Amino acid sequence: MGRKDKLKKFAEVSEMDHVIEPSREQMFEGTLPLKGKWAKEHFGNDNPIVLELACGKGEYTLGLAERYPDRNFIGVDIKGNRIWKGAKTAQEKGMTNVAFLRTHIDSIHQFFGPQEVNDIWITFPDPQKKGKRRRKRLTHPLFLERYRRILHPSGTISLKTDSSHLFDFTMDTILEHGLEVIHQCLDVYYVGPDKFPDDLMDELEIKTFYERMWLEEGKTIKFIRFRPWIRSN
Repeated sequence: MGRKDKLKKFAEVSEMDHVIEPSREQMFEGTLPLKGKWAKEHFGNDNPIVLELACGKGEYTLGLAERYPDRNFIGVDIKGNRIWKGAKTAQEKGMTNVAFLRTHIDSIHQFFGPQEVNDIWITFPDPQKKGKRRRKRLTHPLFLERYRRILHPSGTISLKTDSSHLFDFTMDTILEHGLEVIHQCLDVYYVGPDKFPDDLMDELEIKTFYERMWLEEGKTIKFIRFRPWIRSN
């Protein structure tokens, strides 16, 4: 993609009402006016809020939003040229339950109030394989702590990945911290539909660009849904 094309997309994104680009001050001080008021003031309702982190082109955000018109979906990514695709599609389809937040995920807790988010999806993130980058993995305890600040107590985190490395790291983190696993699978497309509830199977059948590419290469897709809270005995 050429520089001119990127700049054009950045300009288009900045003009879209459903794309929120916080200022540096709002990012560091947590002063975004929508914080704690997303449903009412942005979407104009009181429906549950679901985030897709590192959303890329927003394929999962859009797919889920089409399936659940009674929920609000926000795709989060720092790269405006990626967000452009999902935001443009949502605009063309007139989807009113979709928004995009352009920011670093490290600061996600600065943009939502306590318990404002109902669920989080993490779809095919960078597994950050190098040892020194493990703190950047989106299921690292540092990130889980940020998610806990904004998640409802019943909220879930769903990870879909082709990376055995990231899946194993996530499972180790869950076990080490005594978190609650709801569903897990080492090969989403191998298990029968009776392994998951029908609504979850429908959600898992959404395929991103990268997922289709990994499947064509013969990779297996792993999935885990958990709550970032210590299990009660």
